[in-house]
Order: sequence, then structure tokens, then C-alpha cells
Amino acid sequence: MRNPLAKVAAALPPGTLAVAGGTVVLGAASYIHLGVAGHSLSVDDMANVSLLWTIVMSVGIGVFFPIEQELTRIVAARAALGHGAAPVLRRATLLTAGILATVLLALGIGARPIADAMFHGDRSLVLALGGAFLGMAVCYLTRGVLAGLGRFGAYGTQLGIDGGLRIGLAAGAAVGGVHSALAFSLILAVAPVAATLLTLPPLFRAVRPGPRVPWSELCSGLGLLICSTLLSQVVVNAAVVSTKLLAPSNSALIAALLNALVLARVPLFVFGSLQASLLSGLSSAIAVGDRAAFTGMLRRIGLVVGGLGVLGGIPAVALGPWLIQVLFSAKPVLGCLDFFWMSAGTVAYMFAMVLGQALMVFKRHNLQLLCWAVGTAFLAGVTFLPGDVATRVVVAYTAGSVVTVLGMLAALRRSFPGSTATDTVRSTSEQAAPSATAGVVGE
Repeated sequence: MRNPLAKVAAALPPGTLAVAGGTVVLGAASYIHLGVAGHSLSVDDMANVSLLWTIVMSVGIGVFFPIEQELTRIVAARAALGHGAAPVLRRATLLTAGILATVLLALGIGARPIADAMFHGDRSLVLALGGAFLGMAVCYLTRGVLAGLGRFGAYGTQLGIDGGLRIGLAAGAAVGGVHSALAFSLILAVAPVAATLLTLPPLFRAVRPGPRVPWSELCSGLGLLICSTLLSQVVVNAAVVSTKLLAPSNSALIAALLNALVLARVPLFVFGSLQASLLSGLSSAIAVGDRAAFTGMLRRIGLVVGGLGVLGGIPAVALGPWLIQVLFSAKPVLGCLDFFWMSAGTVAYMFAMVLGQALMVFKRHNLQLLCWAVGTAFLAGVTFLPGDVATRVVVAYTAGSVVTVLGMLAALRRSFPGSTATDTVRSTSEQAAPSATAGVVGE
């Protein structure tokens, strides 16, 4: 009889354990980075770093993480059919560069008002924000191809290097007596760029020539997915930004909420190790017509997500108010009930991410967007109810996540019967056939 750990490993999508080590390091880096900053910076400077971190983890992920998801889906489906990924990487690089240039141009034009509204007029933090977006662009581009090809060792290595550099740079700043919000913010730019450069060799060795990928395949669902991911990041990160808008002078609450959300979202960091392998596995299963593998993977990952929520939520609720004071030097402005709502919201949010990936595999990006839009609307409605600000923003997180899950369950039930694996395979094959028949390789 297999031991419990073996049973858990068997329930996970292939490649999960290879990514888990890097995810643990990167997740720990977030705590150490913010913890060291909290002990090194003034309350106002820490509030600035907290808000910048939140923008990077919401807007940055919202814009660039969809690139990884679409590349994982496309490359995994092509790999299952025996097609190389080099043409996908080339065109995706051009597409990512265009998106990054647009984002940086917007930051440059709005630097002054952004600095005044978010960072107490410090425009150097807008520069750091642009650097962090650059880091996200390059790392998500390369991770998407690695995940689609099943190169999870290199994927995990990149995560680990990224996290290790964040820890080392933050510790170095503390030892060196650095008390600059800019220095701690630039860590979010330097670490991912360096990690990407160090893991380019295994990426280039893994890609092979193949049929040209149409621009429509890369772009048709990307806009919808970016909107969906931005809304999902609004849901998961709105508490800090909402508090900044509703109580702009309460720097202690803003910083404490970020620290609390980071702590309550420990299961979400662990869940990150499942996402790449889950999407790759679901896409491959549908590409080859294996509906049983698809549904079995969804069931197993649902059980794992529920277990993560329980294991992470109980200690967060019981010890959270004390831990954020010890680990992050936060002020005692949050209680156990606040942590309960944040933990419940995290569990629902993870289920929404799983169901959203299932909808992506069926190319139901529009339904995924609709569900996140409805969830965001509920979040906004709860946020602007009367009452204590801290209570409103954490309850809103839970409400928005739960409503999104309910919508996605209905959407997936509607999509699954009408979207057979045979149709998906036929559609993918028809897209690849003209290029393959013509003997077109590469761009």
C-alpha cells in the first residue's frame, strides 16, 4: 500500500513536483523581501513599497501572466501533435515586446500623476515599477514555452534563481544599512531578469523548428485572457488598493493588510506550483482526445486545492495577527476574523483559477472573462458598503471569489458537453495542416 505522500504525488499533474521546489523558494522570497523591508523602512516608505508590490502582483501579473498561459496551452497542444515550438517562441517574443512597450509608454506619460497618487510624489518608484514589468514580461514569456514543452526542471530552476536573488538582495540591503524604498523596489526588477538570462540555454535547447503558428492563434484569446487575469488580480489584491483609496492616511493599515494577505495566501503560493503543469496536462489531454484524463485531473486537483486551503487557513486564522507583527513589524490593526475572511477568499480564489484553466482549454475565454467581471462587480459592491474599512475589503475579497467560482461552475457545465475532444483535435489539426502540407518551417 502506498504511503500518503505517494498518493498525493500521484494525484498531482505531471511536472508539479519539479516546479514545487522553485515555487517554495520564490514564495519564501516574497515573505523575506517584505519582512526585511518592513524592518528597514519607515512606515510611509513601507506603505509605498507595499503598494508598488501590490501593483506589480496585480497589474503586472494581469498583463503578462496570460502570455505564459496561452503559450503553455498552445505549445503543449503542438507538442502532443509532434510540432516544434521555435515559431511560437519567435512570434510570442515580438508580441510580448509590443505589449511591454505599450505599458512602459503609458507609465512614462503618466509618471507624475502616478507618483503623486500612489507614491507620495516619488517618481523614482514609477521607474522601479517599469523595471518590474520588464522582469515579468521576460520571465513569463520563457516560462510559458518551458511549461508547454514539459521542461519543468528548467521552469523550477528559473523560479528558484528568481527567489534566491530576491532573498540575497534584500538581505544584502539590510546588512548594508539601506533604508531606501527604491532599493527594495528594484529587487522586483533585477531578480527576474537575471533568472531569465541564466535559464535561456535550456530553453533554446528545448525548442525545435515546426510549422508556422498563425498570429490569430496567439492573439485571438489573449486580449480576453488579459482582461480576465487583470480582473482576477483586482479580486485578489483589491484590499490594499481599496484601503489606499478609502483611508489614504492610514499607512499602518495599508501595510498590515498587505502583510496579512501575503500570509493568508500561503496556499496560493503553493498552488502556483500546480498551475503550469495543470494547464499543460489539461491541454495535452484534450489535444489527443483523452477526456477521461481531463476530468480525472480536474477532480484530483480539486481535492488538492481543498486540502491546501485547510492546511494554510487554520494557522493563518489562529496565529495571523501575531505573526504579521513578528515577521513584518506590522501594527496590531487586524484580528482573527479578518484572517478568516482572507483565508476563505483564498480557497475560493484557487478553485476559480482551476476552473478558469479548464475553460481556457475549451477556448471559452469569453465565459471566463464574464465570470471574473461578475465577481469583480460583487467585490466592488461589498467594498463600498458602510462599515469598518478593514472588514469591508476582506469580506469583499471572499465575496468576489465565491461568486466567480459559482459562475465558472455553470460556465464549465455549459461548455463541456458541447465541446468534444474530437472537435478540439480536429480544429487544432486543421490549423496546423496548411503549414505542414506546404512544408513551411519556422517563421
